Amino acid sequence: MTLPPDRPPKPPARPGKVSLWRYMKLFRQDILSAQPARLYHAWMAEFRTPFFRSYMCNDPKLVDLVLKGRPDDFPKSDRVREGLAPLLGNSVFITNGETWKRQRRIIDPAFEGGRLRDIFPAMWDAGVAAVERLAPLADGQPIEIEAQTSHAAADVIFRTLFSIPIEHKVAGAVFGRFKEHQRAQPVVNLGAILPLPKWFPRFHSRETKDTARDIRGLITQLTAGRMQAIQDGTAPDDLATKIMTTQDPETGQVFDTEEMVDQVAIFFLAGHETSASALAWALYLLAMHPDWQDRVAEEALAFDPDKIYFSTMSKLRQSRDVFRESMRLYPPVPMMVREAACPEHFRDRDVPAGSQIVLSPWHLHRHERIWERPDDFDPGRFSTPEGKQCMREAYIPFSAGQRVCPGSAFAMIEGPLILSLLVRAYRFELVPDRPAMPVAHLTVRGKDGIWLRLTKR
Repeated sequence: MTLPPDRPPKPPARPGKVSLWRYMKLFRQDILSAQPARLYHAWMAEFRTPFFRSYMCNDPKLVDLVLKGRPDDFPKSDRVREGLAPLLGNSVFITNGETWKRQRRIIDPAFEGGRLRDIFPAMWDAGVAAVERLAPLADGQPIEIEAQTSHAAADVIFRTLFSIPIEHKVAGAVFGRFKEHQRAQPVVNLGAILPLPKWFPRFHSRETKDTARDIRGLITQLTAGRMQAIQDGTAPDDLATKIMTTQDPETGQVFDTEEMVDQVAIFFLAGHETSASALAWALYLLAMHPDWQDRVAEEALAFDPDKIYFSTMSKLRQSRDVFRESMRLYPPVPMMVREAACPEHFRDRDVPAGSQIVLSPWHLHRHERIWERPDDFDPGRFSTPEGKQCMREAYIPFSAGQRVCPGSAFAMIEGPLILSLLVRAYRFELVPDRPAMPVAHLTVRGKDGIWLRLTKR
């Protein structure tokens, strides 16, 4: 079915039933188009293989049960770890149980409201740098905007975490190797498909292992250097210093260098990759809808870019709603996988212990029985009672409950801020012969990039 010209692009669903191996081939190419169309309407769907059972839950009550009601009974699936372990080690993104709880007790204080106010100037500087970087490209010629938002998001991470810009030698090297790591597509491998015993060796491509090793080595340089600066009393008051000096209130322990490398790796993955995706799609949607782009620009022109006030964020309502709607249509992390620790009974079905419980923000955010006009771009929906209700029940771009992303508030400052600064400076237009099509590997990105034309306002 062809979508209306003003409707955001959506990948085609796979036709009918397919074999397991055909499904895995489709899954490796793109998580989204490997799924059947019925998932946009179903409250729950079961997928059986010879090796495991998988249940996708779109019923908001089940989502709430898994994420908020009984989260300890639905830990993160080890299958998620299989593809990401070379880079993320034992980070908070893939751990469970007491290890995860200890990590969150140390990490969470760094992202509290007062700390976000303190690092706001670094975010602002990264946004201003992004505007300046785009100036030579604002000549009306097509540019691939994901590369630019990726650059901007990486700059935010390094400025707020280590007080260094992306132009720093080590920061630039991490950014470069991470782009190569993305292309290795490390998510789907044998360990994610088959229930291999823990002693069985895990296989990853040479490129996946090489890029992960190099990234971790570079992050170790930054972390070890910061550890020394903390001991010398010369460390800047940024996120890295806060996290590395925070003691677990229950044990008094702090992260050692190896543990900190694990956490920095996920901050870079989650804080850079997801923000870059959300920002690129927001710009594409504004290019599709010039009326909303003009609203965001008008709002942004009302503040003084030379004055850095955290209170500015409360005035960016249009930008915030556009960013929210962009993450509804294109949630950076399209699916989350949990595991049933004990037998369950969902919607008149028995769910055996060990089953995979799939929560899909992609399908939940576009569910035909929840959202009005689910495939349409309408930032104004969040101002209506119906939209607010849907947001409370079926909007989880950052997950929810105790495992909600610790950087969610960080992202909701970073995204609207940089979006406003960019739209304030430039007009974004579509490139008719290069339409975007979403695909999902680590995050939801453009299959052949996201191409736009820029001109100065």
